[in-house]
Amino acid sequence: MEHSFMVLAYGESPYLEDCVKSLLAQRMKSRILLSTSTPNDHIKDVAARYDLPLIVNPERLGIAGDWNFALKNCPTQLCTLAHQDDLYYPGYTESLLPRMEGASLGFCDYEELLNGAPRPATAMMKIKRVLLLPAKLFKKLNTRGLRRSVLRFGSAICCPSVMYNRAYLADFTFDGGYKVSLDWDAWLRIADLPGAFVFAPAVQMAHRIHEDSETTRQIAAAGRLREDREMFSRLWPDWIAGLLARLYNRSTDFNAVGEEKA
Repeated sequence: MEHSFMVLAYGESPYLEDCVKSLLAQRMKSRILLSTSTPNDHIKDVAARYDLPLIVNPERLGIAGDWNFALKNCPTQLCTLAHQDDLYYPGYTESLLPRMEGASLGFCDYEELLNGAPRPATAMMKIKRVLLLPAKLFKKLNTRGLRRSVLRFGSAICCPSVMYNRAYLADFTFDGGYKVSLDWDAWLRIADLPGAFVFAPAVQMAHRIHEDSETTRQIAAAGRLREDREMFSRLWPDWIAGLLARLYNRSTDFNAVGEEKA
């Protein structure tokens, strides 16, 4: 199976070139394309400098629209929607691609970058790794119940780490009705489709935390608790969902730029 990175380029991120360099440094080579709904000189310059195709979405329909456009226009069966601010370590593709036979999506462990350096694992990162125990214990999450098991207490799957198998996702689209839980909703719906979830337990990428990141902006906005509760309501009775949503919402403290909050 062939694999491509679709780099989700937006605005004028100072980290875009570093992301592209990390993809070019993969030990197992893939196709690399830039996808954007905000074409500008900065994005065009990076694409030209590294001789990478640039595809332009003629519509600006938000994050879900950008992700759907990139996934639809990926030229290969396997696709990673690479987030422009993040870094992919040299073994990312090598660790996931051999696992993808019979899988709808694969994902790896990750760490966070703060001020350009890996930061020690926060309490929330440690909790997420506990939530992934079923993925560590089973070679493939082959049943709907096993796939949902890594989602029952929160979204432990790191969105930019995911490798999609488009053979299982012909009619799938991200739902633009969500601003914070866009990825969690996607994993729950993909869990209902044929195809296993597979996990590479080594840290193979770094997710950057900074003041301008979309996660940071959305956490600062209203609606996080409402969306989290809706996700939990798809997995638990309503009274449990409300309790879990309030507890899970505290995780926003650990995405703050700077020191962890108590």
